[in-house]
Amino acid sequence: MKELQLKYGCNPNQKPSRIYMADGSELPIQVLSGRPGYINFLDAFNGWQLVKELKEATGLPAATSFKHVSPAGAAVGLPLTETLAKIYWVDDLGELSPLACAYARARGADRMSSFGDFIALSDVCDKDTAMLIKREVSDGVIAPGYTEEALEILGQKKKGNYNVIQIDESYVPESLEHKQVYGITFEQGRQDLKIDDALLSNFVTEKKEVSPEALRDLKIALITLKYTQSNSVCYVKDGQAIGIGAGQQSRVHCTRLAGQKADNWYLRQCPKVMELPFSEHITRAERDNAIDVYIGAEYMDVLADGAWEKVFTRKPEVFTEAEKKEWLSGMTEVTLGSDAFFPFSDNIERARKSGVCYIAQPGGSVRDQDVIDTCNKYQMAMAFTGIRLFHH
Repeated sequence: MKELQLKYGCNPNQKPSRIYMADGSELPIQVLSGRPGYINFLDAFNGWQLVKELKEATGLPAATSFKHVSPAGAAVGLPLTETLAKIYWVDDLGELSPLACAYARARGADRMSSFGDFIALSDVCDKDTAMLIKREVSDGVIAPGYTEEALEILGQKKKGNYNVIQIDESYVPESLEHKQVYGITFEQGRQDLKIDDALLSNFVTEKKEVSPEALRDLKIALITLKYTQSNSVCYVKDGQAIGIGAGQQSRVHCTRLAGQKADNWYLRQCPKVMELPFSEHITRAERDNAIDVYIGAEYMDVLADGAWEKVFTRKPEVFTEAEKKEWLSGMTEVTLGSDAFFPFSDNIERARKSGVCYIAQPGGSVRDQDVIDTCNKYQMAMAFTGIRLFHH
């Protein structure tokens, strides 16, 4: 197949629409079911690059959950703790395969943003992963292959119209890439920078000791940023992104947005949140929404009389600011990556509040020393990579 006609482009009025190989060669994909659209393919191809690189960098199966051309979550296939399995709504599935664990983590980090996602998997989709995908609201999945059991399970989703794409994992794109804006063609070399130990060798802070786990998480942060709309910042802990701030004009707004998402991820693990008395009739998506409101500033939207009865079997107590602050004080060993330099030390001050201990950023700001001094104040380790990771 050398080209594939699409229903429309980004919006229904943008026709005609297709994907094709400019050199006339075969597309490196097969659509096994469904009818993926323009944005689906943008998410699929960006997501595939991300998980492919995560696996190459860590040696572990990887998954990502994409929404509107940025990852809502990304992770490698480490086992789930009992707490994580519960807050990701997979504790009823028993022990999961490493690939399924990767997707549970990628989807679970920011379930609000992952609603209706496009999934990318580094490995052949197995039964466990397909079972997890089947129960979530999702637009589609891309992977290098699917077991027969997985295809049968995915075939039951959306009455057989769920988007399932298989990609040739041996495909290597051309070194030059092109895009058009306003009828004008742009050309650039592909961003094929390898994120490895050498890129993370220049620690400029007093603290230079970094555990293998922290080094792994810094790689995950930087690889995730390669495929996140800029400006972007990514918080990572225990092999998964826990907060991604994408597409903000101000870097500190990226840091705040990603930090708030990381805080929410941790707040969801507080017993007071995990023990919320949900009614049996509500869906997982409705639970996610209720939790997001409950732990936020607008908590009375779900606790007011006439509102809580729709969600809970009894009215929960308010999760006070003091309780949240105390719980968040236990979050630590978080890593943070930034796709460009931090221009002010306020980014570090905000990162510290979300338990950040390790940072990777390009460096090169006129205020680098201020940023380094602030890291030293909090005993953080920070590496200058010398490489910017803008993605548009």
